[in-house]
Amino acid sequence: MLAGIEQATPRRGRRTLAAGLLAVVVGSVAADTAVAPESAPVWAAQDSTVPTGTVAASVGTDPGTATSGPLREERLTAPDRVVVRDDLGVVATFTVGSRSVALRGPQRVFAESTTTATVTTTTWVRLLTQPFTGAVDHGWLSGRLTDRSDDVLELARQYVTGAGERYDASGRRIAGDASYGPLQADGTREEGSDFNDYLGVPWTYGSRVDPPEPGQFAAMDCSGYVRTVYGYRAGVPLSLQPDGVTLPRRAVQMAESAPGAVIVPDTGRRPAGTSTLLPGDLLFFDASTDDGTLVDHVGIYLGLDSQGAARFLSSRKSADGPTMGDVRGRSTLSGTGLYATSFRSVRRL
Repeated sequence: MLAGIEQATPRRGRRTLAAGLLAVVVGSVAADTAVAPESAPVWAAQDSTVPTGTVAASVGTDPGTATSGPLREERLTAPDRVVVRDDLGVVATFTVGSRSVALRGPQRVFAESTTTATVTTTTWVRLLTQPFTGAVDHGWLSGRLTDRSDDVLELARQYVTGAGERYDASGRRIAGDASYGPLQADGTREEGSDFNDYLGVPWTYGSRVDPPEPGQFAAMDCSGYVRTVYGYRAGVPLSLQPDGVTLPRRAVQMAESAPGAVIVPDTGRRPAGTSTLLPGDLLFFDASTDDGTLVDHVGIYLGLDSQGAARFLSSRKSADGPTMGDVRGRSTLSGTGLYATSFRSVRRL
């Protein structure tokens, strides 16, 4: 995370200024809120349920952090994970091989001017310092349940339509309404805008320096958006080539060799359901018809929307930047739209 961030008046530019994604709204805690299933909770109909322990409750004053009764751990499979529960429902989900943890917190509503749908969620996404190996660190968990600093979903919100500009302590703009890329002669948007192009700064990978492209300033393509959120902002190590440890440059490389756990493997077909998804998961698509059958698009899962559809955030050419909206295609995994039918696999960083 970056310190010293301030929010200023949203800039008026490439897209009509709008509300963007709404701020946190504190609400009541419901059972099973750390998961956003399409038809059944993520722990339903799995191979096994193995209780792994019980710890004392930690009761807070914030409705989003208070727990009720002892915390109980259950070891579940498909994917291999530990779900921590209390009497109210799911408190946290830790996935083996992944740094991403889905935590229960105050209710938030995500909305954007480009869709009438909203996503109401009590899931907050935080990163462990190392991939989860099976033993829950309850000290870390207790601290994160009361943490109200920007989580992964809030970081992702800061680049969508109408998002206000944010600056670090040095005065560099690190967030705000982003474009996809420069407009080309044929009316399409140029690919290739990474996080350092958005920032306008060079970035060093070992002995190689990647300079920013001046024409791509304030822009990020789909994989550049993911690298901005998870890499530059949240601290996942970045690289230009896949190595299985760092977050590589292209969507297809992320699908095949990014760190974390594969939640839904790529079989070349649309997955049968979305019940295993958690907010923050990376979603992969074969959305383009001119590059064969390889994955060519990546997004970040947000949760079930007000219309009952699994909705995601991604940077799209047709929407000219990061969005959860429905401009020239719905940002959902259900139905018969482009992204629903081209959905292929899921990885949890």
